[in-house]
Amino acid sequence: MKRVSLALAGALLACAGASAVAAGSAEAGKAVYQRVNCAQCHGADAKTTTDPSYPKLAGQHPDYLVHALRAYQRGQTNAAPSANIRKNPIMGAFAVQLSDQDIQDVAAYLSDLPGDLAVRK
Repeated sequence: MKRVSLALAGALLACAGASAVAAGSAEAGKAVYQRVNCAQCHGADAKTTTDPSYPKLAGQHPDYLVHALRAYQRGQTNAAPSANIRKNPIMGAFAVQLSDQDIQDVAAYLSDLPGDLAVRK
């Protein structure tokens, strides 16, 4: 019985975390994408990048986008590498401009866009 209770508690926490990630507004996220000028590198449609080394963002998982943007923010603060940072002067400079709500919103917007991302078998 304890295992079932623990499994249910874990499932509830997972669902709560997933809904927190998807709490952003796609409409507000589009405004953030335009305001910060993400299209300059990632393309107006977020999948036609200006350089093949830049990632396609359209259709990406919102939790991944939130995680990545926060890691770029931490990378700008000289946090310890163990803090899961991403060091990139360009992305870091853009990411530090974003509030937590901006990050949620842009993640919601980008994940709602049709994209070319697929699971490879």
